[in-house]
Amino acid sequence: MEYFEAYESQWSNPHYRRKFLATLRAYAFKKIGYLPIGMIDTSAVLSVIEPIWKTKNPTADRVRGPIEKILDYATVRGLRAGDNPARWTGHLQHTLSEKPSQNNHFAAMSYKDVPDFVAKLREMEGVPPRALEFTILTASRSTEVMLARWDEIDLEKKLWTIPAPRMKEKREHRVPLTDRPLKILKDLPREVSGFVFIGSRKNKPLGKNAFLKLLWSMKIDDYTVHGFRSSFRDWAGEETDLPAALAEVALSHVVGGRVQTAYQRGDLLRKRQALMAAWTNYLANPPREAAVIPIKRKRKAAVSA
Repeated sequence: MEYFEAYESQWSNPHYRRKFLATLRAYAFKKIGYLPIGMIDTSAVLSVIEPIWKTKNPTADRVRGPIEKILDYATVRGLRAGDNPARWTGHLQHTLSEKPSQNNHFAAMSYKDVPDFVAKLREMEGVPPRALEFTILTASRSTEVMLARWDEIDLEKKLWTIPAPRMKEKREHRVPLTDRPLKILKDLPREVSGFVFIGSRKNKPLGKNAFLKLLWSMKIDDYTVHGFRSSFRDWAGEETDLPAALAEVALSHVVGGRVQTAYQRGDLLRKRQALMAAWTNYLANPPREAAVIPIKRKRKAAVSA
């Protein structure tokens, strides 16, 4: 608490202040909070980090960082001596397994839980919840949505065309817009900047941490926004009979090798319209498991002799 009280006033982000203590309370205090600061060693730090390293890697990183800072602070104050057992470079990196690839292991929410999450977003006011819902509905990347401009969107044709320079693969990408994304767009405030999802600063887009702050405010730290693209991909594979390649194109992934790419010059827009309409409908009306009601058979009345 001494470290928190010393630095709290320097943190301008209120979400970070709340999250700093909340994360430590959830994962660290119950494991090492009772130890004298000078007795916290590598094994103590690992007792906090290892159980969540593979299953909740982003969270594990957010726990390790504050521990390292607190221990550095304690060393400067003369409360402990020696190397910092929570440092990553040259220390924990040799003990813990390699971090999951940022390209392949974004923490994703099960697609079965996404409809409830979207329902919670719809109850919230403001631009960030609408932007995140739009991101999920279109299976887009965060930066593609945050930097979206009105001149990329054709409301009549129900189409969002993202120019090549803004795409990861540097290829123009067309996104079919279903009724709900269109409703979100039509209800948004507009500024002269041309950005679709405006931030708290005039004529500026949403900040790069807007979605992270939103998830924090919802007390969600086990999933990433990028992971919703995986949720969409899992849903398409499990709940539809459509070709896998269709979902990959919807995610703006390159499908197949050079020869296949050369022959498949179209972007399957018409078929993707049906796919995204089904995804939108699923998010609004997920199938619920019906309760099984047992039917009791009536016993035949006894025949008197």
